[in-house]
Amino acid sequence: MASFSTLSDIDLEKQVAALSRELAALRKAVSKRGGAYYEDGRDAALDTYSDLAGRLRDAMPAIRKQGRVIEKSARDHPAAAAAVGLVVLGLVASLLFSRR
Repeated sequence: MASFSTLSDIDLEKQVAALSRELAALRKAVSKRGGAYYEDGRDAALDTYSDLAGRLRDAMPAIRKQGRVIEKSARDHPAAAAAVGLVVLGLVASLLFSRR
């Protein structure tokens, strides 16, 4: 009877060893794939950032021109600019408080 239990213990030890080797191989494969996915994501984010930076660089003259127009309008009509500012603040405040 003791020899039978010894055989099953040996079989279990072999199975555990085989599973441990298989698990190590799987961990290594997942590690490689995870690194590749990370690099792909990083490259995609860098491409998106570069594209966005290029578009902003091209749009900056128009943005500056519109900013100057708005600034001139605010200087010419300070009361209207203050009223618009208060309306915008009121809208933002109402949005913030309505979410609660």
